[in-house]
Amino acid sequence: MKYQGSCHCGKVAFEVEGEIKGAMDCNCSICQRVGALRWFVPRSDMRLLTPDEAAGTYTFNKHAIKHRFCPACGIHAYGEGKNPKTGDMMAAINIRCLEGVDLASIPVQHFDGRSL
Repeated sequence: MKYQGSCHCGKVAFEVEGEIKGAMDCNCSICQRVGALRWFVPRSDMRLLTPDEAAGTYTFNKHAIKHRFCPACGIHAYGEGKNPKTGDMMAAINIRCLEGVDLASIPVQHFDGRSL
């Protein structure tokens, strides 16, 4: 299935293809504050509909994940990084930014990122 996603104001927009079988809720210092529910897909399954430069980038700690957000409205729509097991580029989609997704129907796995 193909999903459309964006920040609140629409200056950062994308589409992503795949089946949402679950999402991750992380308690690390940024994810807890942002409140994102992450769905991981190969980066090649996500296509930006707005210029890459429209999104700001924030990294911290080991700088392994690029947290991408809208500088205008502040919404963290997705992240980018390498799969630590395979080295493949991945996208961490904030499913709260996708249109037409029933969040209550998505199984959520809790991840203790605070302990890393």
